[in-house]
Amino acid sequence: MATEYEMIGLFKDELELCAVKPHETVIVFTEGETRADYARAFLIAARELGASTFQVGVLPRSVRDSKNHTGQTPITGNRAVVEALKGADMVIDLVGLLFSPEQSEITAAGARMLMVREPFEILRQMFPDRDLRRRVEYGERLLAKGRTMHITSPGGTDVTYILGDYPVLTQYGYVDTPGRWDHFATGQVLSQACDGQVNGRIVIMPGDLITDFRRYIESPVTLDIEGGYVRRISGPGMDAELLRDYMNSFDDPRAFAISHIGWGLHRQAKWFHNAVTRTRDAEVGVNSLSFYGNVLFSTGPNTELGGNNDTPCHIDVPLRNATLVLDGLTVVKDGDIAVPEMRAS
Repeated sequence: MATEYEMIGLFKDELELCAVKPHETVIVFTEGETRADYARAFLIAARELGASTFQVGVLPRSVRDSKNHTGQTPITGNRAVVEALKGADMVIDLVGLLFSPEQSEITAAGARMLMVREPFEILRQMFPDRDLRRRVEYGERLLAKGRTMHITSPGGTDVTYILGDYPVLTQYGYVDTPGRWDHFATGQVLSQACDGQVNGRIVIMPGDLITDFRRYIESPVTLDIEGGYVRRISGPGMDAELLRDYMNSFDDPRAFAISHIGWGLHRQAKWFHNAVTRTRDAEVGVNSLSFYGNVLFSTGPNTELGGNNDTPCHIDVPLRNATLVLDGLTVVKDGDIAVPEMRAS
């Protein structure tokens, strides 16, 4: 259990990476009493850097069901809160506005936003550094130029993405430029195919993780993809049925659209983390999303990259042992980073 002193110290280091200055305003955004310890520590850390600080809190949402409804927030339609957050230089998001129009509006106004959802030991384990940023931004330049991405694996994955219509999203764990969003304790580079331009097959193999389920797959699951949508989910065991029924439960055909694609670059992230912990890291699962050499496949919403699919069903699947080739350049080879400039020391 971390002490408040330890939290303040780590959060102050993070805010310094985020270039918080004495003349700036830092708002900590909270929901109910969730992460109240983080809120207080961030407020103190920002104050110690000379920033003007205050907290904006909203009542917790009522729980409709046990599903994760991506992009739905407790401030939908609450203009007063949105306008307050837009007025900040920096927002510490302890709620999770990811994929929401509110987040896009706030960052478009120039506020930089840092999402913080993981337990303290994970934030400490995966604290960002400038070399991670360098490697992520190298990947950003590669992906921005890319037009054809081909992903294969020994398990049978063979899928092609046609790129070029969407920007690249970088995550290296801190925000020091106006309008930037990032997620503390992540390290990855992502983009999305042109609408309808994903075709082939993804095979989720035993040991791969479906992050929404917080469990490792035990039997192969095959996703047949045509025209940018998953058209068929099949497999010999329960995993395929579980995934199919979960996605169908949203009653939204857009849930089956292909969303972002990219690769993980965080050397400190551990693939096995979910198997050995019972901490709050299951909230988002940054170890799984960012572990070094994973190919992060996803379905569902694409609003984070400027698209118009706002389905609440979002599935992330970090694939192990895959090979990703971008315009003939092998970026990831059998689950390892193959480009020297992106390799971790």
